[in-house]
Amino acid sequence: MPGTPPPARRTVLRAAALVPAAGFGITACSSSDDEGRSNRSAPTAPVDLGKSDDITVGASKLYKDENVVVSRISDDEYKAFSTICTHERCPINKLEGHKLTCPCHGSQFDATNGKVLHAPAVAPLSELPVKVEDGKIVAGPGA
Repeated sequence: MPGTPPPARRTVLRAAALVPAAGFGITACSSSDDEGRSNRSAPTAPVDLGKSDDITVGASKLYKDENVVVSRISDDEYKAFSTICTHERCPINKLEGHKLTCPCHGSQFDATNGKVLHAPAVAPLSELPVKVEDGKIVAGPGA
């Protein structure tokens, strides 16, 4: 507008810095899956995950509702990990092959050993006890 002085440089820079940061924090850190759920905890007791034959040798399966991933290493060896990201505690909801990807900031983990494949996370996923009882996978503390 003619006659109106331009905003101070500091005002423009502050606004530019705050608006994207605020929007990023709201959308990325308020993680939830497709149903709007935002459970940010791993199992605190044993959970029945279903038939052991649902996972073939060499495969991994993500159990979103329980925040667990299970990989079948051999006929009788399974590995289970919490799928709560070690970076900002967002529930991981994407598994491709053996690669888990966190929706919040893009951290990636190996589902067979919990190791970080891609930052910003630096700590591996927490391993959970897992066993097969009567043909069913049971994972979590006390399993």
